[in-house]
Amino acid sequence: MASSTPILSPPSATSKSLYFSTNPSSKLISTNFPSQPISVNTSRPLTKLNVSSSSAANKPTLKTPSSKPNDQESIFFDGGAHYGDLLANLILGFTLFWLPLTLAAVSRALFLRYRFTDLRVTVISGLTGQDRSDFSYKVIKDVKVVPRFIGEWGDIIITLKDGTIVDLRSVPKFREISKYVLSMAGKTAVPDVQEAGAKGF
Repeated sequence: MASSTPILSPPSATSKSLYFSTNPSSKLISTNFPSQPISVNTSRPLTKLNVSSSSAANKPTLKTPSSKPNDQESIFFDGGAHYGDLLANLILGFTLFWLPLTLAAVSRALFLRYRFTDLRVTVISGLTGQDRSDFSYKVIKDVKVVPRFIGEWGDIIITLKDGTIVDLRSVPKFREISKYVLSMAGKTAVPDVQEAGAKGF
């Protein structure tokens, strides 16, 4: 009787047996991975911040004013008409005869201003100062003064070389100002200022 070969049994040459151990003490078979670590390029551009810890950086810097320009004007006098002119005319303004002069004094006190610098003479008038007249000392021909009241204030009459007459009314410190104008104009000596007698207000 011929020997029988089991149908369900594969040939021994090609068969492989898989064994699974159920023993917890048995060692797991380790899988060998590459020993070299995988490098991931996570580099980003860096921005450097320079922080100075010096105490001088925290100190405020003070700007020193620049030197005075050579063409900057120096003001000798800047003001309006003398207050005594307004006061005297207000007292006399109760009479209808003196009322026009009182209104003129009020107008001078509110809207008239004189300015004498080392370069020019300026007369400013008007509600907002829009009317302005300037002239240099080089064009001055003559200067006269007329005291008012008891000499507390007075008028300065300036004659220009072209014949124009500039009448500055009720100027305080009129004697000092007239002498300054003559000295800046390079005219006659300071004591030779022509002064008329005192006339009214």
